[in-house]
Amino acid sequence: MGKVILVASGKGGVGKTVFASNAGAKLAQEGYKVVMIDMNMGLRNLDIYLGLENKVVYDVADVMSGVCRIKQALIRDRRFPELYLMSAPQNKQKAEITPLHMKVLCNKLKRSFDYIIIDAPAGIDEGLAIAAAGADSAVIVTVPEYAAVRDADAVDQILLQIGIKKRTYVINKVMANLIRTGLVPGIAEIADIMRPEMAGIIQYDENIHIAANNGLPIVYKEGSYIEQNFKKIMDRIIEAS
Repeated sequence: MGKVILVASGKGGVGKTVFASNAGAKLAQEGYKVVMIDMNMGLRNLDIYLGLENKVVYDVADVMSGVCRIKQALIRDRRFPELYLMSAPQNKQKAEITPLHMKVLCNKLKRSFDYIIIDAPAGIDEGLAIAAAGADSAVIVTVPEYAAVRDADAVDQILLQIGIKKRTYVINKVMANLIRTGLVPGIAEIADIMRPEMAGIIQYDENIHIAANNGLPIVYKEGSYIEQNFKKIMDRIIEAS
């Protein structure tokens, strides 16, 4: 049986979806069969970051409403071994999904995939609860900003209440020079606030931004320091899950 990993964040703009796209791609590079589910209803972006936006015909809402079969909604990214996407609907009004729907879908996907990566909507509203319904573990993405860290801690509390005990967090867009000024929270200060174990930090690099906007996970270029860092982070996340 596969495992379901939720990727969440307290606020938008922290790079959650870019992280999710690279997390799924890295696991596929490691030989796992991976499906990524975009649960950002009405605000989907995972298809763009994977360069698959023109291939979306059916989405997760179509699957859950019975419009199509699971297989019909799976889009394969042929640049990676066994990496698939199930997109979110572009129209939020189209989605009538409950936590039970999500749990059933995840249980079915576990039979065919090693890992199911769920890109949850930012924040703590019902969208998070629905996305997290079938999750075995969670990764919270934050950045060195006091508001982002406080919101990340709020998400962590919600996930704990839902029953997700295996949680880690990643600090994204880290600029060492700025942290050294003391004007933004440092790694140790963030660790004092966050209760789960830290899976790693990702240095700010414009190449990550450029790659995402061109529909290519940055880990596709093997041997770079970014790809090696993602591998270490995913190894820790797998170990924790």
